[in-house]
Amino acid sequence: MSKYILLLNWTEQGIKAIKESANRYDAAKEVARSLGCTLESIHLTFGAYDLVGMLDAPSDEAAATFNLRLASGGAVRGTTLKAFPEAEYRKIIGAL
Repeated sequence: MSKYILLLNWTEQGIKAIKESANRYDAAKEVARSLGCTLESIHLTFGAYDLVGMLDAPSDEAAATFNLRLASGGAVRGTTLKAFPEAEYRKIIGAL
């Protein structure tokens, strides 16, 4: 499984229905589960992004499918970063 950092902003549609945000988060967790992923956390933030989340996915393809399904709901748009854990980071750097 790989980790993916989700940097999300609400769209105009998403902010107009902000009171439904928690329900949309619950639905997103179900979408993740259906793809073999886990939406581990979501954090309300301020600054450049409205939300920051952590997704655990079995493959890049599963993470991409999750992101597309999430975006197709119209409430959020985002940027996804693949995150390498410390052991992989050390292995990559060590190979230089």
